[in-house]
Amino acid sequence: MARKAPSKARKFSLPPFLSNPFVLALAAVAAVFAVAMGVATLTGGRSGAGSAQQAPVQQAAVQPSASSPSPSVPAAKPDAPVPAQHTADGAEHVIPEKPAQAQAQAEARPPATTVAMLPPPVPPAQPPVQAPSGNAALWRKNALPTEVPAGKPIIAIVIDDMGLDRKRSARMAGLHGPLTLSWLPYARDLSAQSKAARANGHELMLHMPMEPSVKADPGPNALLVSLDKGEVVKRFRAALDSFDGYVGVNNHMGSRFTADRAALAPVLAELHRRGLLWLDSRTTPNSAGIGLAQELKMPWVGRDIFLDNQETVAAVKAQLVKTEQVAKRQGYAVAIGHPHDATIEALASWLPDVRKRGFVLVPVSAVVRTHHAGG
Repeated sequence: MARKAPSKARKFSLPPFLSNPFVLALAAVAAVFAVAMGVATLTGGRSGAGSAQQAPVQQAAVQPSASSPSPSVPAAKPDAPVPAQHTADGAEHVIPEKPAQAQAQAEARPPATTVAMLPPPVPPAQPPVQAPSGNAALWRKNALPTEVPAGKPIIAIVIDDMGLDRKRSARMAGLHGPLTLSWLPYARDLSAQSKAARANGHELMLHMPMEPSVKADPGPNALLVSLDKGEVVKRFRAALDSFDGYVGVNNHMGSRFTADRAALAPVLAELHRRGLLWLDSRTTPNSAGIGLAQELKMPWVGRDIFLDNQETVAAVKAQLVKTEQVAKRQGYAVAIGHPHDATIEALASWLPDVRKRGFVLVPVSAVVRTHHAGG
């Protein structure tokens, strides 16, 4: 049986429009464009997002020129901050930085540090007032020499307001002492009056005018709580320089001023600096004088009895009896009086027999030396 001859392969022919050279050129261009778009999509999708978020870092590191392509930048750390601006409605917008600004800000931006909040510095404490101590202290140099027998109660009689009423001041200074006479700094002929009293065997003090809490005139150039510290010290120094030879200061009136610790502090500091003692007249139970003196470790003493709140001889004598009782109880007593007629008469009859009653009359410095010496 005869085999059939193999049939010829069929020819595959293109459609007529595909055989057109112009159409083929367009198809090639489209294919190249499609491939380029695909590659850009695959590569740009990953790096584009990262570069968009890290635009400030990339631009700060490299400043691309207009003619050169941007170099590839490694992906930034996920916690890198993104500059943002808050609008009124709360939306946030990323603010792109210009290359030059980004680089300058990156170079100028200091590293983040944690600063500990410390309390404000404390001003340095003022050095304590250093006064002469021991026998070098002025109050000891000016003290009236006195023998204090052991075991006997001592009494100091201080007479304030000396110098204004010269007649009565002279009568008081003529009594047998020793008394402690405290002179007002605005008295006339103060130096001559005080020296005459010292020559008659009495101890001297300065009676400093200070503001009272009642309506009363303490005298010219008194220390007032309304004055600033500089004026207070100025007035006090002028009074301290009005005469010399005294052992210390006590207050004339001063129930308001001595109760003001801040006002009184520079007064006692100046007193301590000069090596003088402080006698607190205790015109108010709220006086800060003794507490300040103790803090300064300066010599001090406080008044125990007022002799002549009632200006009669009988009243003054009754107060002298109370003075003796205080001296028996605590070993000493300090009584304050004034150059009134009744006080002069009562003391004139009390003084000659005080030793017979078992007491020793001493100047105020002896009480300070034996009981409250602080310098």
